[in-house]
Amino acid sequence: MAIFGKNGFVWKQEVAFAEKLLVWKYEKSGTALPDGKAIQDHSEKIVEHSHMIAKKSSRNVLEILKDQVKDIKK
Repeated sequence: MAIFGKNGFVWKQEVAFAEKLLVWKYEKSGTALPDGKAIQDHSEKIVEHSHMIAKKSSRNVLEILKDQVKDIKK
């Protein structure tokens, strides 16, 4: 099993973390949760964007994930 890359263990863990953050953000704001597929797709986009930012700025991907979810409008 691959550790890195889009099908790797680390990627899957980052997407799962982003999903949990999104669900928490939706629940906190009182907004209705989208279906599971929509949350997963959004999480994958957030992780991809976080990796692009990390490559350009040499920041930690998890911190970028947190910042991106925090920036989602209520």
